[in-house]
Amino acid sequence: MAGGFSVSGSGVEFEAKITPIVIISCIMAATGGLMFGYDVGISGGVTSMDDFLREFFPTVLKKKHEDKESNYCKYDNQGLQLFTSSLYLAGLTATFFASYTTRRLGRRLTMLIAGVFFIVGVIFNGAAQNLAMLIVGRILLGCGVGFANQASNFPIILSGEYVQAVPLFLSEIAPTRIRGGLNILFQLNVTIGILFANLVNYGTAKIHPWGWRLSLSLAGIPAALLTLGALFVVDTPNSLIERGRLEEGKAVLRKIRGTDNVEPEFNEIVEASRVAQEVKHPFRNLLQRRNRPQLVIAVLLQIFQQFTGINAIMFYAPVLFNTLGFKTDASLYSAVITGAVNVLSTLVSVYSVDRVGRRMLLLEAGVQMFLSQVAIAVVLGIKVTDRSDNLGHGWAIMVVVMVCTFVSSFAWSWGPLGWLIPSETFPLETRSAGQSVTVCVNLLFTFVIAQAFLSMLCHLKYAIFAFFSAWVVVMSLFVLFFLPETKNIPIEEMTERVWKQHWFWKRFMDGADKHHVVPNGGKSNGATV
Repeated sequence: MAGGFSVSGSGVEFEAKITPIVIISCIMAATGGLMFGYDVGISGGVTSMDDFLREFFPTVLKKKHEDKESNYCKYDNQGLQLFTSSLYLAGLTATFFASYTTRRLGRRLTMLIAGVFFIVGVIFNGAAQNLAMLIVGRILLGCGVGFANQASNFPIILSGEYVQAVPLFLSEIAPTRIRGGLNILFQLNVTIGILFANLVNYGTAKIHPWGWRLSLSLAGIPAALLTLGALFVVDTPNSLIERGRLEEGKAVLRKIRGTDNVEPEFNEIVEASRVAQEVKHPFRNLLQRRNRPQLVIAVLLQIFQQFTGINAIMFYAPVLFNTLGFKTDASLYSAVITGAVNVLSTLVSVYSVDRVGRRMLLLEAGVQMFLSQVAIAVVLGIKVTDRSDNLGHGWAIMVVVMVCTFVSSFAWSWGPLGWLIPSETFPLETRSAGQSVTVCVNLLFTFVIAQAFLSMLCHLKYAIFAFFSAWVVVMSLFVLFFLPETKNIPIEEMTERVWKQHWFWKRFMDGADKHHVVPNGGKSNGATV
């Protein structure tokens, strides 16, 4: 064995070792993050390639090379935007079906279904002969995202609770003091996937006329790894126990932990499963007054995350740089730089989120994002007109630096924390429903921004950055006045130590204690859940 560690729940230390199956599972989770990140990053580079545009969007190619067309409007095409955005709408729809298969068939089979969707989608995209085939491929990839997301949102035991939407493979059972950092590791893998996609696009842009096919087809590598991994790993003990297969669940728990001494942890998982099944109407509970703070914060964080403008930049970075006068190679190279900054800055968040706290990172990033976007808007307003895109070398470097400044601040704040904070604030009886709403709202607004950005760029021109900077001011004010700090606070103590102490949200907490579900047969062990 590589080593041993202890897993805690309800104050009890459970014996555990680092077993081969745990290592394989971590690699699988990393592959899922890489797959999603690659799909995010690949579309922008492909849509800036002339060979791709000639095949599917000849009108866009014609506008791109015509002097009479406004620089800001050269890529304004609903079909081109649908190529990017259809993945997220499909992911939103697939999430609802995947929740059923996860409950009935287990996480492993759901992950296998996701892998098959990914592979078939890659085949359709790589071999696409027309726009319909291209869009179908993206929709299949979106279905893979929906199923993979649901499959990786494993229920686990964390301080005696049944926790949803914390990737089991990367965090398993996270101690409170490092909960934030461990949860951000999945986001880190997404950023690495985006960087890899940018590097691939930079290389394939020089391969004519089929480089874009290679870009889309290389997504098959992580897709195949994900599918093979699903074939070789066992289902989680939590999933088996949830479906009534107790002895099989205990056997798998022994295998995962590398020890026969699993009875205490097994009993806690069984109890947590029983408590979770007693929650009959989680979505109805979610709408009750005592759960209003968590719901409002979770929904607004997802909306705000998209209205920072980050996905507009990550989806369309090469197209955006192309619009500003960068040649194709330079635009792709600049996208690689922003992708690298994205990865490195996410590492900053892993290190600092449990040290300086969630609020500090969000507020600092708000200032940085606002200033960088205002600077970009001013430079573009002065130097880039409808007919002239000659930024000049110095100004072009400044724009890239400002974009990197913006991306870095997002990567250590709104990127990972938009997911982390909802996952640690919902109480037990609404956690599953709350995370489902969080995912759906995020995918919905990701689709909206992806579908609308190029049209907004055409109509608002440089003011698009002023638009997003105004939103940054709004979300920063929300964080300042309405978002409490959750650093180093056990999940089961959120009500007492966070919501009941907050100047605004405490008014919604009257009588909250008597409604909260507590594991261990109704005994709280001194903690309020």
